[in-house]
Amino acid sequence: MKKLVLILSCGLLVANTSMAQTLKLGYINSGELLMAMPEKTKADTAIQQYARQFQEQIESMTKEYQAKVQTFQNGEKTMTDAIKEVKMKEIQDLQNRIETTQQSAQEKVGQKKQEVYQPILDKADKAIKAVAKEKNFDYIFDASQGALLYGKDGDNILPLVKTKLGLK
Repeated sequence: MKKLVLILSCGLLVANTSMAQTLKLGYINSGELLMAMPEKTKADTAIQQYARQFQEQIESMTKEYQAKVQTFQNGEKTMTDAIKEVKMKEIQDLQNRIETTQQSAQEKVGQKKQEVYQPILDKADKAIKAVAKEKNFDYIFDASQGALLYGKDGDNILPLVKTKLGLK
């Protein structure tokens, strides 16, 4: 839907040649910009360390699960039905705890990622807007989002934004 609106907007802008001649359009690949920012590397490292804690916990629980299953399978023939039922319930409860922990970990890592990336995204957005105002661009399109229909290399503001941020 967003692409359709963008295409229609661009079509209307091109169709009105007198208006199109006064507009200054630019584009940037925000993904490339983020990859160039040293803050992203630090953020990725922090997120990986955070996720590793959950992974270690899940691996420990999985080993415990495998050991319980192995013990159950080895002694199943000699167990009474009541003991089998208790052991199977223990195994099922542990499996449920593992699944719950995995889901919780995914949610928490996602929240952490958003929390860590937000200042970086805000910094990039601020720099993009500053360059757009300084260079009198009317619109800036993000090439990494597939929202670009056509762009001349001269209108790519990535080098200007990198300079604004002090990046190479």
